[in-house]
Amino acid sequence: MSLLAQLATIDDPRRDINKRYDLLDILFLTVSAVISGAEGWKDIKEFGDEKLVWLRQYRPFANGVPVDDTIARVVRAIDPEQFNRAFIAWVNEVRRAQGQEQIALDGKTLRRSHDGDRQTALHSITAWGHESGLVLAQMKSSGKKNEQASVMEMLDLLQVKGAHITADAMNTQKKIARKVHGKGGDYTLSLKDNHKTLREEIKAYFHKVTRDEPAELAVYEEVDAGHGRVEKRTCRQVRVTAWISEAAKWPGLQTVIEMERERHLPGQEVERETQYYISSLPLDAAGVARGIRRHWEVENKAHWVLDVAFKEDDCRIRKGDGAENVGIIRRFCLNLARLHPQKNSMRGKLKQAGWSDTRRAEILFGQAG
Repeated sequence: MSLLAQLATIDDPRRDINKRYDLLDILFLTVSAVISGAEGWKDIKEFGDEKLVWLRQYRPFANGVPVDDTIARVVRAIDPEQFNRAFIAWVNEVRRAQGQEQIALDGKTLRRSHDGDRQTALHSITAWGHESGLVLAQMKSSGKKNEQASVMEMLDLLQVKGAHITADAMNTQKKIARKVHGKGGDYTLSLKDNHKTLREEIKAYFHKVTRDEPAELAVYEEVDAGHGRVEKRTCRQVRVTAWISEAAKWPGLQTVIEMERERHLPGQEVERETQYYISSLPLDAAGVARGIRRHWEVENKAHWVLDVAFKEDDCRIRKGDGAENVGIIRRFCLNLARLHPQKNSMRGKLKQAGWSDTRRAEILFGQAG
């Protein structure tokens, strides 16, 4: 389904008497403006005035471009749950899994999406697809401490079968493992203080296996060096046995992982860190190590790009559901730009979309090579 066809599934929240401007026109205008560098309602209005002839190649805009207050009011009034479902449905259509797809789940707070009380800032969960290079879903959370409910809802909407789900310690929950396993996916989840008993059992188990049965360990090491810094990572993985009493509480659990990181900096003491993980994957230390490293792509290739290229953290849209809905639109735009085959940075693609009507159409409708 095309972008416009998917946007057309969104219900118009207005009464008939207030529908001077078509909802699909407003949504198409907003997406086109954001992908061209617009950061707020006034920018979107000015883009529309400047590019009305171009916009009318794709939509009627019978009454021209609405004022910025109207654009804001209409976008804020859209049901964000339905908008998000439309986004996920579109993403599910364009995903092309290459082998086992890895999906990283991570939270992000929009720093300026509040009216003085930082506790009210929008916190959302992002699902990032490594192989596709796309944001697969965004889901609003009522705060960092309440991410799990949003993750559960997200897993209901995503195509999880055959995928490898990674998450930080905050989302290492039995219900999440049960959901992923029940939908035919695999998981690798980080352990910290929220599961001390299990973590200490695994730590002791690695000590026992290293001493008594070292041949049972799968081990993978890698070293990165540059700018005087050397980092060594050692991943050790072992099958779960009844020795770990907590293991039976985690559906599908097959292996546990110990990741040790050493950082060598000139003139400084060696920094060491050890992290433990649980996984439904079989023994494959190299594959697991890659999956753990890839998890943080969600920070570098999604959150960082949204902040730098789309200025998301600086955006002051905050009333009603405006911040959430515009956040979804930004992710539409990020994915559309990523799908465009031109080799260029995200910022470069957005600049070209702003300058060139042809390039903007290519990105929005996939017309170019």
